[in-house]
Amino acid sequence: MFMDIDLILKYFPALTDRQIGQLRIMCGLYPEWNAKINVISRKDIDNLVPNHILHSLVIAKFLGSLDSGTSVMDLGTGGGFPGIPLAVLYPECRFHLVDRIAKKLRVAADVADKAGISNVTFRHGDAGECHDKFDYVVSRAVMPLDKLVKIAVRNISRNTRAANIYANGLICLKGGDIEQECADVRYPVMEYMLNEFFAEPFYETKKLIYVPVCSK
Repeated sequence: MFMDIDLILKYFPALTDRQIGQLRIMCGLYPEWNAKINVISRKDIDNLVPNHILHSLVIAKFLGSLDSGTSVMDLGTGGGFPGIPLAVLYPECRFHLVDRIAKKLRVAADVADKAGISNVTFRHGDAGECHDKFDYVVSRAVMPLDKLVKIAVRNISRNTRAANIYANGLICLKGGDIEQECADVRYPVMEYMLNEFFAEPFYETKKLIYVPVCSK
């Protein structure tokens, strides 16, 4: 199955030929894998580009340029979202993708391998089993925000890189009202509507949540 990445190029016109090629390979591999392992709802696989790849890349729109060597943990990555698309956008950064479900990680690893995305590593299991520190933890709505923050903070370095615009913290993608989820979060919670970044109908009710855990 071939999927058009023109929507991605609309918002990221400066992508290199290598990055474009990697995204095209990604668009071919996910439908093939999804027919065997359900990493994306089968009703939604035709919306792979807008609802999953571009949705993941809103984090790149938010963060802007990152210092070479910046490290990112993708908590609950499933089949590789948002970590795999972000690794394409930031080839000089390091991404560590964590998930409890081995078969989904196998999909992410195969996509990374065949697309030549070499700046990713994988861990099967809980985030608590990983004791490394990262500049950012990213996630796509894997659990309520208060629980997510409690898990993520253990893996976030308190030393923010001077070249990065945003202080180290958690960045997650969510939808709906998160007021109740924020009640027990002891760090600042910043909400951004995704239609501030991408003017497409899918993003009208979606949000990016940024929780800095140290000062800039």
